[in-house]
Amino acid sequence: MIAMNNKRFKHSPWTSCFSKRSMRAILTLAPILFLLLSTGGCHRSEKVSPEAEPLVRLDKLAPLPARETVPEKNLLKVAVAAILSPQGNVQSYRPLLDLLGDRMGRTIQLVQRRTYQEINDLLARGVVDLAFICTGAYLEGQRQGIMSLLVVPEINGKTTYKALLIVPAGSDYNSLEDLRGKSFAFTDPMSNTGYLCPVSELSRRGEQPETFFSSSIFTHSHERSIAAVMEGVVNCASVDNLIYENARQRDSEIRKKTRVIWESGEFGMPPVVVPRQISPELKEKLLAFFLAVHESPSGKAALEKLAIDRFVVPPANLYAP
Repeated sequence: MIAMNNKRFKHSPWTSCFSKRSMRAILTLAPILFLLLSTGGCHRSEKVSPEAEPLVRLDKLAPLPARETVPEKNLLKVAVAAILSPQGNVQSYRPLLDLLGDRMGRTIQLVQRRTYQEINDLLARGVVDLAFICTGAYLEGQRQGIMSLLVVPEINGKTTYKALLIVPAGSDYNSLEDLRGKSFAFTDPMSNTGYLCPVSELSRRGEQPETFFSSSIFTHSHERSIAAVMEGVVNCASVDNLIYENARQRDSEIRKKTRVIWESGEFGMPPVVVPRQISPELKEKLLAFFLAVHESPSGKAALEKLAIDRFVVPPANLYAP
């Protein structure tokens, strides 16, 4: 028992913080605190089961299973820019590419890139064996001598398409001139319908996009350009007519909220190309596959997902200026 000496604490600084009752309580608890500390009461000495508290043994780490790899010679690398897909999803190409892999006896490696320039770079370096690109990217690649034309899609009996200027359905814009001082959405700097065509039309009128429009953006997708008009992000956009019509059929909101105020002349359809350095044997096999794929039920179903009738050899002068 610890006795309390009031005289001893009478003039102590502690008396300014504690009442006599508080001091008596502290001194009463002191033996208990001392006992806990001296017996290691704050230390867990009981045995813990492995189930209750699993341990990580750093001295017994096992390597992760090796990732299965496909030999390079068994791969067929196919590039698709997301901007091209008429359904807004590169995976819409998967059924067609699965058929291609089966026919070629190779594993398809789908290579996705955001822009056409990135796809052209892959073709220039021979990184991919095949690519689905746009007309503008092909014309640039042809000028640089980095790719060869393989086939073009035929849609509704045609191998051509157009650029469309679309605006909000409730707007009072009815011509390109009405868009002066308004905001505009382009798709990609190498896109024919999404950039080169509208810029060319402005140039023909003695105008430049930097001064004609109040502002402009690149969406890197025709469908995102359509959405930008619908949601009021921009006043107008230039899009691929095939992608726009496909989107309108799938989404009634697009039909309600957008309309076309201008369309271009006809351009050669976005082609399927191969790198310039591809082997003649592989090129012939690829050509044979694409020209015949529409003849089988599975091939026809795969093409329907892309809204394509069949692939054909490009008509002469399809991409002539």
